[in-house]
Amino acid sequence: MGAIFSLSQGKERFLVSPYEILAVLPEKGKYDEEKLERILHALEIDGYFELIFSDRKGEKTYCIHMREAGLAFRRQDIQRRRDTVLRLLFAAVCGLLSAAIGILLKAILS
Repeated sequence: MGAIFSLSQGKERFLVSPYEILAVLPEKGKYDEEKLERILHALEIDGYFELIFSDRKGEKTYCIHMREAGLAFRRQDIQRRRDTVLRLLFAAVCGLLSAAIGILLKAILS
């Protein structure tokens, strides 16, 4: 979804070829057109955008109309990362606190 969002450049509707999307995706995923279409179809089902297949001058083209979830993707991604960092920080603080209490109890009881 990040690749689609970056290619949209803030537009609600845009045209993009499969090759433009594949150029943005990381190489280690080893994406091809068939895998890309399955991913795009799954994102369409999830409600991120509407996908229409088209043909522009003999070249396969996707017409993408972003929905609310697609337009809010970047904000949700930032919020998800923030939540993850806060959870990790909370877990670390709880771990340190429990270790300190354990050391204190050991010192008191021995």
